[in-house]
Amino acid sequence: MLTFVRFKKLTKFAAMSKTIRTMLWMILFAGTSLGIFSGCTSSKDILYFQDIDTFDARKIEAEYEPVIMKDDKLQIIISGPDKSVVMPYNFTLSTNQSGGYTTTQSVVPYLVDSQGYIDMPGLGRIKVEGMRRVDLVDHITRLLTDQGLVKEPVVSVSFLNYRITVLGEVKAPGTYTVPSERVTVLQALGMAGDLLITADRHDLILIRDVDGVQTHYKIDLTQSDILNSPYFYLHQNDVLYVPQSATRIAQGTAATGLWSIVLSSLTTLVTVATFFITRFAKPA
Repeated sequence: MLTFVRFKKLTKFAAMSKTIRTMLWMILFAGTSLGIFSGCTSSKDILYFQDIDTFDARKIEAEYEPVIMKDDKLQIIISGPDKSVVMPYNFTLSTNQSGGYTTTQSVVPYLVDSQGYIDMPGLGRIKVEGMRRVDLVDHITRLLTDQGLVKEPVVSVSFLNYRITVLGEVKAPGTYTVPSERVTVLQALGMAGDLLITADRHDLILIRDVDGVQTHYKIDLTQSDILNSPYFYLHQNDVLYVPQSATRIAQGTAATGLWSIVLSSLTTLVTVATFFITRFAKPA
């Protein structure tokens, strides 16, 4: 026969077992809710160009040709009928190798100084900041011709540090060098591996240096008017930031709360189970 003390212990154990089962159901419910809540995302928050079928396409009037800025590195190559005449204008680094290997040469770039100037042999200091590439080509060509320095000069100017930066909710954030000197918002996102599912497609932030002032603009990729926007083409040193969506932020906050409940409940459950195993494992 069960003694009264033994019966009392069994009664308490049954009551606590019920409590443990209740806690297990609560943990299961919290985990399920967390999974369901985290997976809720509307297609309106994901799809690009949702009004593309009614979009009135027209010629893009945005300025996409870059202008020269301080700290830009410019490759300037001057050619002409007489190579000996143009050679002083083209700084080169030579690598001489023996054993039949050919000599390689690379043109040393011109660095735009803090005042917006470059120094060219024979032409002196030239103010280049604010010029477009074609403007500088015309300007150098005119200086060489007017001063009789080079006959029939052919001038080539290109950017060596045309870079854009993509940050935030993209697959591969970072700074990218653009060889073509012409890149759109979509191409920049493509370089960075496209947006993550957690990205806010309504409020991308474009940060741009305008006359020494950091300005910012909002871009909505769900609307097709970005294709006609003056910010569709990026400038060198632009920064494109992709924030997390408000839904994702809310989900993250809620998920943190739910996980706290789950972990707290698990801790309590383990404590209670350990106590009863220890208590009732002893012989009556």
